[in-house]
Amino acid sequence: MLGTLTRRLRLMGYDTISANALSPGNPREDSVILSIAQTQGRILLTRDAELARRAGAQGIYIGSEDPAAQVHQLTDMGLIVPSLRFDRCSICNTPLRPARQREIESAAYAPADRRSLTFFWCPTCRRLYWEGSHTRRMRKDLIGDQD
Repeated sequence: MLGTLTRRLRLMGYDTISANALSPGNPREDSVILSIAQTQGRILLTRDAELARRAGAQGIYIGSEDPAAQVHQLTDMGLIVPSLRFDRCSICNTPLRPARQREIESAAYAPADRRSLTFFWCPTCRRLYWEGSHTRRMRKDLIGDQD
């Protein structure tokens, strides 16, 4: 339901769990999600108004389908400060660490010109991240920066 928002929150440095990580087809999925939010002290973001109601103070109903509007809603509520941080994997939520030279060299998608670039590595998904020319576009798309 909120996969794009999940990835954006992770790129902004927020520890974010997605319902997509749960076993599919579980008829008790809502109860599992509510339990995770309660036991881990998490805020439950959902496009399901009934689920948000059941979560009480821990539930936030996300009104828009547009990811930019979703980020704006959370910002307006004071729940997030939009800034691109690159300290969590956007895919699996694992904290990133500085990439080793061999990891950079083994990534076929790494830029050829690596001067003045800093690289980060996800040890779980084995994915390489860096702040390159795409970062300006991402900042604008994620948080509206005109940097």
